[in-house]
Amino acid sequence: MTTQLIGEPVERREDARLLTGRARFIDDIHLPEMLHAAVLRSPHAKARFTRIDASAALALPGVHAVITHEDLGSANAPMPLLNEDPGFIYPRTHQALAPGQVRFVGEAVALVVADSRYLAEDALDLIEVDYVPEPAAVDLAAAAQPGAPLVHDDTESNVACRTADNTGDIESAFAAADFVLREELRPERGAAQPMETRGVVARYDASLEQLTIWDTTQAPVSARGVIADKLGMAEAAVTVIAPDVGGGFGVKIYLVYPEEVLVPFAARMLDRPVKWIEDRREHFIGSNHERLMVHRIEVAATKDGRILGIKDHFLYDSGAYCPYGPINAQCAQAILPGPYKIPAVHSTYEAVYTNTPTVSPYRGAGQPHGNFVTETAMNHVACALGLDAAEIRRRNLVRPEDCPWDSGRIFQGNTPFIHRDSDYPAQLAKALDALDYEGVKRSQPAEREQGIFRGAGIAFFVEGTGISPYEGVEVRVEPTGHVHVTTGYPSQGQGHHTTLAQVVAETLAVAPEQVVVESGRSDRFAWGVGTFASRSAVVGGSAALGAAKAVRARALDLASDELEVAPEDLVLEDGAVHVKGAPQMAVTLGALAYAANPINTLTSGAEPGLRAADYYRSPDGAIASGVHGAVVVVDVATGMVEIETYVVVHDCGVMINPTIVEGQILGGTAQGIGGAFYEKLRFDDDGQPLVTTFMDYLIPTAMEIPSIEIHHMESRCSLNPLGVKGVGEGGAIPAAAAFAGAVEDALEPFGATVRAVPLDPPAILALIEGRAES
Repeated sequence: MTTQLIGEPVERREDARLLTGRARFIDDIHLPEMLHAAVLRSPHAKARFTRIDASAALALPGVHAVITHEDLGSANAPMPLLNEDPGFIYPRTHQALAPGQVRFVGEAVALVVADSRYLAEDALDLIEVDYVPEPAAVDLAAAAQPGAPLVHDDTESNVACRTADNTGDIESAFAAADFVLREELRPERGAAQPMETRGVVARYDASLEQLTIWDTTQAPVSARGVIADKLGMAEAAVTVIAPDVGGGFGVKIYLVYPEEVLVPFAARMLDRPVKWIEDRREHFIGSNHERLMVHRIEVAATKDGRILGIKDHFLYDSGAYCPYGPINAQCAQAILPGPYKIPAVHSTYEAVYTNTPTVSPYRGAGQPHGNFVTETAMNHVACALGLDAAEIRRRNLVRPEDCPWDSGRIFQGNTPFIHRDSDYPAQLAKALDALDYEGVKRSQPAEREQGIFRGAGIAFFVEGTGISPYEGVEVRVEPTGHVHVTTGYPSQGQGHHTTLAQVVAETLAVAPEQVVVESGRSDRFAWGVGTFASRSAVVGGSAALGAAKAVRARALDLASDELEVAPEDLVLEDGAVHVKGAPQMAVTLGALAYAANPINTLTSGAEPGLRAADYYRSPDGAIASGVHGAVVVVDVATGMVEIETYVVVHDCGVMINPTIVEGQILGGTAQGIGGAFYEKLRFDDDGQPLVTTFMDYLIPTAMEIPSIEIHHMESRCSLNPLGVKGVGEGGAIPAAAAFAGAVEDALEPFGATVRAVPLDPPAILALIEGRAES
């Protein structure tokens, strides 16, 4: 019989290689005659320079090249703008090497290529650059003001983009309100910090005029196009391979970083393989950051807690450039209503340039920001009206009978944000029960008398997933009986090879062990976009299902000819096609694949092989959703917080592999907790980074992350054939809001109001002492 594999906790096929040291990461790649590169980075947040003297570095034995912007020619043209925005005023993208002006500490100025990384680092110290420092715009709010130092001298303002998104009659909503909340909310700047930093290895074969690049990228097919264009090469002559990658989280989808052009350029110029590996300090200053926004929000409500309207004007820190467009701001704006029926929402964002590293998506791409704003505002409105935080949510939720409910918002990829295929009230009920919310509330008065300050916080989330563009997958049955699956989008630990094998194996009725999956190589599958935005299972999985169904149909047709039986009288199971009721009349898939390649008799126009490719684009994405709940105890003497209970209720539709789903939820929640209590980047007034090591940037370990209780709700998505919704970012989106709400609830006797995350012990002590409102 055909075995059901979708929905089963099939063991991850990637783990054996990873756990036994057989995985191959960028730094594991060692090529004959390989040279090593190091990047000279700006020590100034803003400065001009007119001279780079590399003579002493070039004189150092073992140094092969020092590349500056003058050497690059057309390869140093500005990088492409990846996301347009109707409100763009001054779109500005970076260049591989700064051509005479630097705009943040860490911007690439030159590349040294030498026999070893140690020697290349020594050579960096010998390069003389005549910098003329200039005033920098560092603080986000100040940078947005008229008269601020300009990040880009050819503009009249640091406001790169101003975009409004308005739904409903906002004036009537506020006129009818019994209460209006007005406050400023601020999710601070952080960074992804994957276990593996970025790296590039390039090899040029002059005899074939072929360039091969191994890259820690989330988008190898897309990167190939940009790199080929920069180097003036045909795409067919460039291969980009994403091998095993130790975490991405958005920071590795940037198209493209300077090193992704510089290292291939150097390899071709020197006709030697070249490797560059980013060290951790470089990652802090040379890779993209995320998070910082300042929201000035107004919420109109009735006295019984019904939300009538929201106004939100917010600033978004783009850093020095805006190559992604203001995508984080777009996503924050899109999810602002959350899962609530809010008749009128008016929001405007201003993406602002600052003399700090460029900002781009990091696990949630603006959704954690918007979620923190909405969920924190719900808590504060409830407090002001004397309502319970859970009850005000219950009164405003979109209910199943309301669906499809059009929020009026447009998400990333021009996707309408329409609520369907979810039960938000049921999610809330499950979360409150698992959290023992009522029990925590009942016990608070007595505990506070004993000096125990325990609090409970909850936060809903809605997550835009499965967005466009398309992805493609090819499925090919080999004469050996193995099934070869190829796709362009790579994995950075998500388990794609396991889930794709499950989808294809179930459709073709073969054992998962017979399915070989290959991904992330532009020479194997040259079409597609990349891994980001919780889209791989929705878009790539649906493409795999389509390709496998086409192969199945062709197999039945071929078997019909072979067995002289109508296709509808055939059954496919256990890797073979047989006649219904007569299993002895059978032919294997391998034999059908062999017969599908008639070398001597194939006619013109026919296609050999038992194979098919399918390309899928989700019509309206898919909205995943859920509730996080936390119970915390705050030590009011030290400001430390212990998370006693953490509950996640999650609906990602059909779970292809529940084990992988839980891994994604756990990892995302851990990162969300990091952004709630630990991780914050700081700069001084001159734009100098104050946090460049893990001594200062605190990432929670297994000792700090609590046991996380997960409850699944599988509401099948009606928009794609698998019924799935994305799962990669939901864990990270509401964690900060849930944590902040729990801390605020615990400190209710002190009148504490949380307005920014991450919190840390000094900030919590300030809340307790009434010295600040974090």
